[in-house]
Amino acid sequence: MRRRIVAVAAVLLVLVGCAGHTASGGPGSPAVSSPSGGSEPAARTASASVSGPWRAWTASLSSREAHGSCGATAHQVVCATDSGGLVGRSRADGRVTWAVPADDRGGSAGLVVDAADERAVTAVGGVLRAADLRTGARAWTHRSPTGGAYVTLGAADGVVHALGTAGTTSRTAVLEAVRASDGTPLWHRTVAWSTGEPVAAFRGRVYTADGTRVTARDARTGRTLATGPTGVACPHLVTGGHYLVCTGSPLSAGDTFPPMRRLDPATLKPLPTPGNTIDKPVHGVISDDGVLVLYEAGAEDTSAGNWFAYDLEHDRRLWSTYATEADATVTAGRFVTFTPGNDSATRGRVITLDLHAGPRGTGSAAPRMSPVYAQARDGEHPVLVAPGGDTGHILVMARTHGSLRSLPLPLP
Repeated sequence: MRRRIVAVAAVLLVLVGCAGHTASGGPGSPAVSSPSGGSEPAARTASASVSGPWRAWTASLSSREAHGSCGATAHQVVCATDSGGLVGRSRADGRVTWAVPADDRGGSAGLVVDAADERAVTAVGGVLRAADLRTGARAWTHRSPTGGAYVTLGAADGVVHALGTAGTTSRTAVLEAVRASDGTPLWHRTVAWSTGEPVAAFRGRVYTADGTRVTARDARTGRTLATGPTGVACPHLVTGGHYLVCTGSPLSAGDTFPPMRRLDPATLKPLPTPGNTIDKPVHGVISDDGVLVLYEAGAEDTSAGNWFAYDLEHDRRLWSTYATEADATVTAGRFVTFTPGNDSATRGRVITLDLHAGPRGTGSAAPRMSPVYAQARDGEHPVLVAPGGDTGHILVMARTHGSLRSLPLPLP
């Protein structure tokens, strides 16, 4: 393992030499916007207009934003607070352009951004709140019909799907569908569900997993369309693009894990799938063209492992690279993550790899790495946000010392 770390560090050092050594706050760094002050930005009577393209910037986040989550469209950055509020920020400089405050209590179910309907939706406790991305006005509020707390959200085709606790057992949940534009309830169903599993929606269907099998429902009616076969184990569902992949559960304490299985989105029957390692599959992302990048690590300690890339369409493994556990995303044909946190020579940087070529890519497909940024340090628990559309930027959200950084792609 030590030999592998040294080899990867050597490759990354070469990349650093190409990237330069400008650190956060040093010469040439974007100016930091004035702190938003207080625990949540104040509401504005009218949203501030934003002109110009996406730019590189760094902005302070309020404490409630830092404990919430952020997202973006091609035109707007938006953050959800841990109290159910929503904050719009400029794509040009990161400053607050509007705010919709709230004082809800409970756990946050995260944030979904519906670009087509220009809505940002968040949930805290048993309340869904939406803001109009164009005006910053409160769009609608919806309360759980069962009184349960929302735990995860999804959105597609103008519909927000929210999973809430059923109040009777940890193995069931209430799945709701709400129209994104005006909050009109469409349907709700009690469904089998395993804690921590996502809700995925695409192509008119919504998918849930109960730790054993996957169920597909019509996104607008809730009618069950397909259920995974009993012979195919699905402890954990990884989704992205229009792909569904079952892996072993990252919560399992066992030493062996079931093989990875790709499912047909229409029938939920298994499709040919590349063979993965015997290590624990922790988390993964899938590109629109079917490249799965899965973080796999030892069963006893997931703090260090490898990212493995698999071509789901052509049933083959593409590449792998050493890593420590970190957030990741895919955008513009690149896999984006952070450099290993245990490598003093390269840590604290964002790195991008061509999805098909990986760390050995050359020319335009070569790996690219940023300078050291405060937001990318392991202790900040950084999160990546990929704006929709052809923005040419990526956002890094730092949770420990709340801030948000916009970086241009490709990296220097």
